[in-house]
Parts: sequence; structure tokens; C-alpha cells
Amino acid sequence: MYEKSKELYVRACKALPAGATSNFRIWDEPCTIYIKEAHDGHLVDVDGNEYIDYRLGFGPVILGHGWKSVSERIKKISEEGIITALPNELEIRIAERIKAFTHIDLVRFANSGAEATMHALRVARAYSGKEKAVKFEGQYHGMYDYMLFSTYPPVKSLGIRNNPIKVPAGSGIPGCIHDLVITQPWNDFEILEKTLKRDRDIAAIITEPVMGNCGALLPKEGYLKFLREICDEYGIVLIFDEVKTGFRIAMGGAEEVYGVKPDMKTFAKALGNGYPIAAFGGIEEIMGNIGPEKISHGGTFAGNLIGLTAADATLDELEKGSTWEKLFSTGKSLMKGIREILEDKKISFTMQGFPTMFGFFFTELEHVWELRDTAQCDYPRYEKMQLSLLENGVMPDPDPREPWFLCAAHTEADVKKTLEAMKKAL
Repeated sequence: MYEKSKELYVRACKALPAGATSNFRIWDEPCTIYIKEAHDGHLVDVDGNEYIDYRLGFGPVILGHGWKSVSERIKKISEEGIITALPNELEIRIAERIKAFTHIDLVRFANSGAEATMHALRVARAYSGKEKAVKFEGQYHGMYDYMLFSTYPPVKSLGIRNNPIKVPAGSGIPGCIHDLVITQPWNDFEILEKTLKRDRDIAAIITEPVMGNCGALLPKEGYLKFLREICDEYGIVLIFDEVKTGFRIAMGGAEEVYGVKPDMKTFAKALGNGYPIAAFGGIEEIMGNIGPEKISHGGTFAGNLIGLTAADATLDELEKGSTWEKLFSTGKSLMKGIREILEDKKISFTMQGFPTMFGFFFTELEHVWELRDTAQCDYPRYEKMQLSLLENGVMPDPDPREPWFLCAAHTEADVKKTLEAMKKAL
């Protein structure tokens, strides 16, 4: 079933470390799968196996692979030149659109979510005159030194809840950076407040408003409002990392859903339906400090016309009420069907998230609120389920911490096939 993929993996290991360009694309079972083509909400691998795709590139594909209105505009602009080392009118237009949807004052562009959060953190430090940042266990903000802490750590290594320790996700991070990053359990009001009272050199708190890196875990009632209030009290910049939630859980992202306004926001993924583009922005009091002889920001490919055109075309589609209606309708149908199957089979589980981005864990817990709770979840059972789903043409991620993503190209027929495969798998 996967013979060509296995052959390519052997070849890849001779040219690429571990046989791939990203650690997160390497699978043990059934093997690392190599994709030949992607269309709508489907993937086809090099062995000819077709899958309903619920990974969608880890979330960027909000419309569908090869969405016609986006790809046609990309083809046109690619013939007109895409890099000039000078501004262009389109970057103004996209910035204005992002401002209108997300209620921020000023925007700068980048190429990836990691870049966007990295720049946002540096701007927050420069603005505040402080150096430390708080991040939360199990949240991912990009592959760079300042944020590569406690992203995918073994839960047993985290220490006791009231004295959390930092666990680097990999080697190579300078020891001095450990002193500048404070990791905390998410959704815990008391521990965070004690930490902020004790340490007054914190420039920023950065958080996924919904834990897209851990099964789409939701904030407890009032938690985001608490973050807003405590940041105001201690003079800390609040950053919402909306790389996954932006333009996916709502056009206005988490602020629209939860009614809490951060000082800064970061975007990527769904903003361009798969094309590399990212943005960070915030209130004028902070963002207005970027500029010549002030806070530095730039990038050769930042604001390139391919990414900007993709964003413009994607936002055009997302502005249509019919697109959101279809996204939410299909997602609700899938969530409802999975929930009914699990309940019918009397399998203990929790399900959380939104119709466009959700997750579920096999667990006896009533709620999974943070990374530490996942120690009480049955990962091996989920992995076995995923292998069976693959055999039946359905591809979620093998890790339950990675959400199921929906795109506008998914259909009710896809949902039906998925639920049939789910019954077999369980």
C-alpha cells in the first residue's frame, strides 16, 4: 500500500536529516507518506492512495487545495514580478482589510507564523523596556530559541503544578535564554498571578487564545479576560498568537469570539490558503514605534506579491457568508457524527474546539484544560484509530494534540465517508 513512499524515504534519508524537511512530517506508522497531489479537501500519495485531508498543511488550507479563484490570481501576478525591494499598493490594501476584520491599528507583514511571533515579541520588549516573556506549556509559537520551550515535553518532566519548570523542546538553545522565558500551566489563574507578582521584568505574555497545538483546548470562562486585566495591572503587553485561529474560528478571530482585545496579534496559515504569508499588528501606541531609527523590522520576502495576492483572494472568499456557512455546517456535521459514534460505543472522551478546528481525546476526564491533563488521555488508542482511518481513506494527524481542520471544499459526502471509516476504526 505504501511501497513507493517507503522507497522515497530510503532515498530521502541520504539527502535530508531524518528524511524530511520538518520533524513533524516524519511518521513511524505506517511510514512517512509522500504526497503526489492535493485537490479540494483531498490528498493523493505517490502510491495512488487517496485521503480526505483533515490536516490541511497543519491548518493553512481554509478554502481547499488549489482553490481556483486564488490560484488563477497567483498565476497572473507571478508573470508581473513579485519582488521589487519597494512598497506596493497591495500591501496597503491587505493591511486595511486585516485592520477592518481584526480591530488592530497598524500591521506589518512577514512570511511565516514563527516570524510574526518573533517580531511581535521583540517589538513588545522594545516598547516595554523589559526582557522576559511568559508562554504556556504545550503551546507552539514557532521554531526559534525564545519560544521553543515546553512545546511537546513529556508531561512527567514538567514538575509540580505550583512550581513549573521549563523544558527545551530541543538542544542548541543558549542557556541565557532560559532565564528570559517563563513557562506556566495554561488556564491556571492563581499560579500566573503569583508569578507576575514575584517577577516585574516581564515584557509580554504570549498565548494561543485557543490551544491549537494541543487539541483545540478552550480557555476557561473568564480566562482571557483575566489575562487582559492582569496585563493592564502589571504593564505587560498581551499578545494573541492567532496563527491557527485567525481567519479560521471567525473572521475577527478570538477577539470576535471571546470579546477580549489583546495589545498585539499575529496571523499566518489561513490568511493565505496555503501560500506563505504572515502578519503581526496591534495598537498604535506599540506598533507606531517601528520605523527607521526606531524599532527595526524588515525582510526580503516580507510583503511579496505572491503572498499578498493569495491573502487578498482568500479574504474575498471568506467575506462571503456562504463560505462560512458551508465551513461551519460541514464541521458541525462531522463533530456531531463523531460524538454520536463515540457515545454509541460507550467510549469515554472529551471533544472541544470549533467546527473549523476541533479535537478529541480518549479520556475519563470531564474536561481537558491544559497540557498536563493529557497525561490522563489514551494516546495509543487514538494512534490505532488513525491507522485504521488511513487504511479507509481518511487522514487526521496521528497525534490527538493536532486538531482536525476543515476547509470549504470538504463536502457532506466526505463527512459520510469519514464517519463510516470511524465506525470501522473503533
